[in-house]
Amino acid sequence: MGKYNFDRVIDRKKSYAMKWDVKDGELPMWVADMDFETAPEVKSALKSRLDIGAYGYSYIPDEWYDAYISWWQRRYNLTISKDELIFSTGVIPTISSSVRKLTTPNENVVILTPVYNIFYNCIVNNGARALESRLALKNGRWEIDFEDLEEKLSNPQSSLLLLCNPHNPVGRIWTQDELIKIGDLCHKYGVIVISDEIHCDITDPDKCYVPFASASDVCRDISITAIAPSKSFNMAGMSTSAVFVPNKILRHKIWRQLNTDECGEPSFLAVTAAVAAYTQGEDWLNELNEYIYENKKYCEEFIADNIPDVTILHSEATYLIWIDCSILTGGKDDLAHFIRKNTGLFISRGGQYGSGGEGFLRINLACPRSIVIDGMDRLKKGIELYKETNNSI
Repeated sequence: MGKYNFDRVIDRKKSYAMKWDVKDGELPMWVADMDFETAPEVKSALKSRLDIGAYGYSYIPDEWYDAYISWWQRRYNLTISKDELIFSTGVIPTISSSVRKLTTPNENVVILTPVYNIFYNCIVNNGARALESRLALKNGRWEIDFEDLEEKLSNPQSSLLLLCNPHNPVGRIWTQDELIKIGDLCHKYGVIVISDEIHCDITDPDKCYVPFASASDVCRDISITAIAPSKSFNMAGMSTSAVFVPNKILRHKIWRQLNTDECGEPSFLAVTAAVAAYTQGEDWLNELNEYIYENKKYCEEFIADNIPDVTILHSEATYLIWIDCSILTGGKDDLAHFIRKNTGLFISRGGQYGSGGEGFLRINLACPRSIVIDGMDRLKKGIELYKETNNSI
């Protein structure tokens, strides 16, 4: 029995939670935020901060830098210096600002698909084009097609590679060798890498992610890394993150653009939340990872035993599972909508994550076991009804 209680169900409907803006009877397991309270140590720090009562402007203290530096050195053996870190209100603002600064209209940003759907917004909304390099599914494991990736990077219009590390939605932790190959190809063709590492702390208990910037000197020099406590500690609403940019010239460009876009100043609670998480929340996070891993195992066993013709691909990282339903759907991307309409289970359709996602489902397991059990029962019911309706099996 652990120190923390992840079985407790909390009512988030009264907190303006986007995830829970659903009809009565519906069960949301879609957007990537957790249904757990954050670490008690973080709550305590935030309450103390709120007790001050005056909620004015804040600056970035040394404690903020020290918290990030210590966390990445301790857990991931990545050395970061204070002058290499920049505050940002979020990973997505960082990505958007970087695309805006480092591309001109109609240049390409290469992405490995299927991938987090908001990447497309960050690219297209800032005047660039998303150039997809499709991941290959080999023996139940997603792999990078390096031949195709090189073709896309060699395009003279390709300026950036937007990397998801670990990868959402497929759950891969990219190996050091894979990251080195990515870095070498990008260096060869003059492409800068933006590495979104927001999911880095949520891994299987026996796994550890490799920061892109730690893979090689080349990777370190050509990269912009977006990091944050938001997924790890369920504080996406705090608008707190950091950007790690070792290259001095690149760093100045990103710092300048973030400030131009007014994304470089912290809210009253942003610094406190991050510092508390990284200095006091490690035990909580380790127990969280154990709990999520057990949720994944439950789902893998349930699906294998109860839902024929559906394959769950084991996720090494993130609290998301990625389910292959392509045998049932025959290439259609209508299953998630059908399941929600007929069972109330609100999950994500794979097609929204780009090329290669059609026929898949993404389900968020960062919730108490009772919700996971309810979700799996609804998934089974929905797929059985889908088969009956479509006579697909």
